[in-house]
Amino acid sequence: MARWLIAFLLGGVLGTGFGFAAGIFFFPHIFPPPTAAETLTQADMTAPVVARGTFIHADPSDPVHWGKGAVTVRRDNIFLEDSFEVGPGPKYHVYLVPKAEFRRSGDLKGQMFVDLGRLRAFKGSQRYAIPAGTDISKYASVIIWCEAFSVLISPADLKVGT
Repeated sequence: MARWLIAFLLGGVLGTGFGFAAGIFFFPHIFPPPTAAETLTQADMTAPVVARGTFIHADPSDPVHWGKGAVTVRRDNIFLEDSFEVGPGPKYHVYLVPKAEFRRSGDLKGQMFVDLGRLRAFKGSQRYAIPAGTDISKYASVIIWCEAFSVLISPADLKVGT
């Protein structure tokens, strides 16, 4: 009887843990947020482009954390283009980081970065304001970062003046 009770309780705990983990992973796939479709204002469009980049799949052996699409940097905003897309997950943020060729989650350790805010959609165009007084020339990458698990989702190396 005691063995049956222990097995039942252990199964319940393991089942609950697995169900919770599966729910975190599959929820964004089952109920994805709508695609973003922000546009630039006329003032944004006349501002010169400071840099451009393309989001990449930094670790091809990781099928969960990926990204693609273009990003454009102007003096006061970052614009994720229509082609932008990342694999869904919890609590993604857009960061400006000074390190070029950002490829691993450990690369953020010791870096001073600018958090531009929470990612509003996993797909589509989005605009993020750069805080006043930020010297954009000191930042070489834009990354999508999962704050919930401290994981790099996708980096974009910035090429100045393109």
